[in-house]
Amino acid sequence: MKCITMKLVNFSSCLIVLSLTILRESSVDAFSPLIGEAQVSNSRLFHHGDEPTPFAANAITTAAAVNSLSGQTIVVKYGGNAMTSPELSKGFCEDVAALQKLGIRVVVVHGGGPQIKKMLDKVGVESNFEGGMRVSSPEVVEVAEMVLCGQVNKEISSGICSAGGVAIGLSGRDANLLQCVKLVDKNGFDLGNVGAVKVVNTHLLEDLLDMGITPVVSPIGTGMDDEKDVAYNCNADVAAGRIAGEIKAARVLFLTDIAGVLDKEMTLLKELSVKDVEKLIDDETITGGMIPKVTYATDAIHLGVEGAFITDGRVPHALLNEILGGGASGKGSGDGGTIITL
Repeated sequence: MKCITMKLVNFSSCLIVLSLTILRESSVDAFSPLIGEAQVSNSRLFHHGDEPTPFAANAITTAAAVNSLSGQTIVVKYGGNAMTSPELSKGFCEDVAALQKLGIRVVVVHGGGPQIKKMLDKVGVESNFEGGMRVSSPEVVEVAEMVLCGQVNKEISSGICSAGGVAIGLSGRDANLLQCVKLVDKNGFDLGNVGAVKVVNTHLLEDLLDMGITPVVSPIGTGMDDEKDVAYNCNADVAAGRIAGEIKAARVLFLTDIAGVLDKEMTLLKELSVKDVEKLIDDETITGGMIPKVTYATDAIHLGVEGAFITDGRVPHALLNEILGGGASGKGSGDGGTIITL
């Protein structure tokens, strides 16, 4: 009986999400014949000539995606414009709450670089970058922990709850969630207290997910052995990929401020294999800051994640679009970024 009730709830939630999506994405002209009418017949809503209407087509696609992902876990790295824009932030929290209601388990790992920089400037703590990573002295980590765990983390978890979901904010130091050692930079830079995640407390995450709660994780990790009291600043993308691999997530999605992986003609590459990525790095199609992004994604694939998305977080409701837009294939909407698979 409980199973039947849950499926009914999920189906009702699915219809709500579909309705909102269609109203947002469909043009006014598409619905103009319906305006002013007291009733809409089922035939007009679901069938037009020999083709299904946009409502029916979206319903079929979304239902297939929900069926394939129901009960499974996705991990989302949340950052960039998607986090700093109030409108995009609100939409992201709504997306997480909607996926919860559809029976899809979500873990959020967030960044907060701009917020950290603002506070460092405010309190007069100097920091610099080496090899593209912030050098994290104990003073810098103290400020980062204050901002990420005390402010940003709680804003996200509160936003998800306000949108109708259930979320709890966690630091990587809570219950030894992210256990780290000092990261040794390959170029020999001393990055201070920058951590490399070695162990993830998956039991904590699974327990929360089993209770219907979305863990919102800030990437401040804890040391191991004799360094258990040491706080480490972790790269949020790396932490998200490692968490996804350790809990065998079905998908990991990195929200970024770019369209996805582009070819040399600046055309979006919608789908790539791990081998494709390696070839594109070798021929210098993928260069610069895109290399670490695709590396985080391929690392997650090697750990057992089925698909890794590099998604344009500047697109409203990017999370819903990519997780549900591909139907049963799970390959995204096709326009919101790049999916990498084995």
